[in-house]
Amino acid sequence: MAQGWGETPLSVQWVWPSPRPYQERLDALIAFCRQIAEKWAAFDYSGSALEVGHTFIEEVLLREQKLFNASREPSQQMPLLAALVCCSAFDIALHDAFGMMYGRDTYTTYGSQFANRDLSSFLESDADKSFAGQHVSDFLVEQAPSQLPVWHLVGGMDPIDQDELVGTEPDDGYPVLLSDWMRRDGLTCLKIKLRGDDSDWDYQRLVKIGRVAIAHQAKALTADFNCMVEDPDYVNEILDRLKKEEPSIWDLILYVEQPFPYDLEAHPIEVVSVSKRKPLFMDESAHDWRLVRMGRGLGWTGVALKTCKTQTGALLSLCWAKNHGMELMVQDLTNPMLAQVPHVRLAAHANTIMGVESNAMQFYPEASTPEAHIHPGLYRRRNGVLDLSTLGQEGFGYRVGEIDRILPDPAISFGILSQTELNT
Repeated sequence: MAQGWGETPLSVQWVWPSPRPYQERLDALIAFCRQIAEKWAAFDYSGSALEVGHTFIEEVLLREQKLFNASREPSQQMPLLAALVCCSAFDIALHDAFGMMYGRDTYTTYGSQFANRDLSSFLESDADKSFAGQHVSDFLVEQAPSQLPVWHLVGGMDPIDQDELVGTEPDDGYPVLLSDWMRRDGLTCLKIKLRGDDSDWDYQRLVKIGRVAIAHQAKALTADFNCMVEDPDYVNEILDRLKKEEPSIWDLILYVEQPFPYDLEAHPIEVVSVSKRKPLFMDESAHDWRLVRMGRGLGWTGVALKTCKTQTGALLSLCWAKNHGMELMVQDLTNPMLAQVPHVRLAAHANTIMGVESNAMQFYPEASTPEAHIHPGLYRRRNGVLDLSTLGQEGFGYRVGEIDRILPDPAISFGILSQTELNT
């Protein structure tokens, strides 16, 4: 017997974009979490964390999502992405508990020693790529770095300079202008949120932020078109113009993130023309390895992994992508508190294209104060990096017992839910 811990924010707007009221969608997510909590508690299956997690997702979660949606109108039905986020806290706790049970780091349990079967039973091989005899550990960094370059999110409404201030900005001791964030945290990597439906605005935004980045000696930029683009030429024209008029900014762009609608099956857009210009990363589209495979066939060259889609699913997508030459990134869901730990652990072991995105310290930094007393380097970006050196040696290394936070008691039904966290 062992106890594990999992947390995931129920990020309603991201997992379930819809004109329906926010509270209605949040209530549905909470109800679904309670529904699958009972299924997890009753799940009778033995194996490694990966084997149990994969079997639950394939045999239980997908069925429960269909049952949940069966009595709802199409406009009220919960997307698969939302179902995965609800499941992820339980799945993360499962992986943590597996490591705790053996008294060792969870990331040392992904090899053949702890597996009943190899990756060929989870992932389909193709003509020239086989998973026979391979395990997750074969695709991970054996000695993960203790520090990671960290990405800052520049939102579409974030003020870049004094001219963009409107007088209603918070006076809470935290930076407001981009240059102040960069100076305070030593930032060198910026993710730029764009509109995806106004090419001139997007171009000018890239140029303005790019010039600030160069002035502060940034190393990398990425452009996130927010899933709003349906024609690759929209992205191509912006990139080509940037290369011609602002070559220094063009050189800083490391990759382009998810310009196109995230429902890949409904929008199977050929994107080779974009990925020939810059690496093109799937994010919202990459629910699981099957969609990663589909994306690669359409021309995508990279995958942005997220633990909020389950640790199990992230690991399997990682293995499929690496085995097929795709690059990796680990993107944030704005993970506060202990949700931050599996997030950065995945990035450290994945060998990403450049560090990890982490923006909870931008949007609600005080939420993680108790955790920051134990792991200061995970909740404050210093010199452009996060520091993982304080993590423990068992499970994900949370050191939960040392954190001065009043935690909810486990419920009889196995999980207890608040609006932002699950205790499993």
